Amino acid sequence: MTSTARKHHKAKGLKPGSVRPAKELCSECGLCDTSYIHYVKEACAFINQQIPELETQSHGRARDLDNPEELYFGVHDTMMAARKIEPIAGAQWTGIVSTIAIEMLTQGKVEGVVCVQNTAEDRFQPMPVIARTPEEILAARVNKPTLSPNLSILEEVEQSGMKRLLVIGVGCQIQALRAVEKELGLEKLYVLGTPCVDNVTRAGLQKFLDTTSRSPDTVVHYEFMQDFRVHFKHEDGSTETVPFFGLNTKELKDVFAPSCMSCFDYTNALADLVVGYMGAPFGWQWIMVRNETGQELLDSAWNQLETQPVMSKGDRRNAVQQSIPAYDKGVTLPMWAAKLMGVVIERVGPKGLEYARFSIDSHFTRNYLYVKRQHPEKLEEHVPEFAKKIVGQYQLPD
Repeated sequence: MTSTARKHHKAKGLKPGSVRPAKELCSECGLCDTSYIHYVKEACAFINQQIPELETQSHGRARDLDNPEELYFGVHDTMMAARKIEPIAGAQWTGIVSTIAIEMLTQGKVEGVVCVQNTAEDRFQPMPVIARTPEEILAARVNKPTLSPNLSILEEVEQSGMKRLLVIGVGCQIQALRAVEKELGLEKLYVLGTPCVDNVTRAGLQKFLDTTSRSPDTVVHYEFMQDFRVHFKHEDGSTETVPFFGLNTKELKDVFAPSCMSCFDYTNALADLVVGYMGAPFGWQWIMVRNETGQELLDSAWNQLETQPVMSKGDRRNAVQQSIPAYDKGVTLPMWAAKLMGVVIERVGPKGLEYARFSIDSHFTRNYLYVKRQHPEKLEEHVPEFAKKIVGQYQLPD
């Protein structure tokens, strides 16, 4: 044990309700709930932005800002669209993340999987666990679109004596994890990431559901999809769609967590393998292999997948530029107009990787303005160079 590690063993996690070191920008990743709070000033994504350094640590190099694909999507070896040949029942999509986790466990490559189940009382209340069986992994399927303290299990990992671990998480969690990775005593850490944007508190989620869905109490999961609609899945198996442009922006502008409004790691730059949807055709998932460890993760379930090359179509720039003042002013269209615009954009708008760039541009410009207005003292150091370059393509209001 190093002297630094001994220091963190003397530290104690914060009590519930305590002010967090990142204050209002805390994403509740769980690090500060453990003795690893000792590292928070270096590890927290909202106190110390260090994506290039951690990219080099995780992938052997930082992204090339002159390479258009790496500028947007980070370091990667390969990219593809995929779906499971036999989908997992009840999965949010076809179940690729759950399948990889199960295969890594049953093939003996890891001893446990850090994932997020839900509490018995609330399907949307996250409950991080170290899954040791396929059943426990399957119990974690479906996204929980709320802030989740995944890293609160770090001490449990240490006490378990596990040496080979798979962690599934989102960008802010993975940034902190990478910063303390060497202190965990692991022989091998695998990181399976999902792209992440606009999480909420549990109360914020309820406001979103109540404001947007026809039946908020029966929503099982939802996602903002490539067809410019929010897709809600209900308990009876039915699907409800609501056009992006019909959302009550004025009511919902303040629902997203401040951490998410100041985040520039949409694509989970530090994961070994990223599985999402935004760069793939509708009905498929988008996969980025960032390094050899990521390839090993993908290989574990390769024979259960069908794949196709990624594609890119359309031009996002005008749509992004128009969306900046519309969001800023809280513009909401009448539902008939929102549906009509959704149909038009679905036909002629950006698709594949161009849709992914549209989504990144829209959120980065919004978040840049948020940091500039709410935390101007942090703007220069907090916004990564790749994000500044992306935002620099657009005209922003003051």
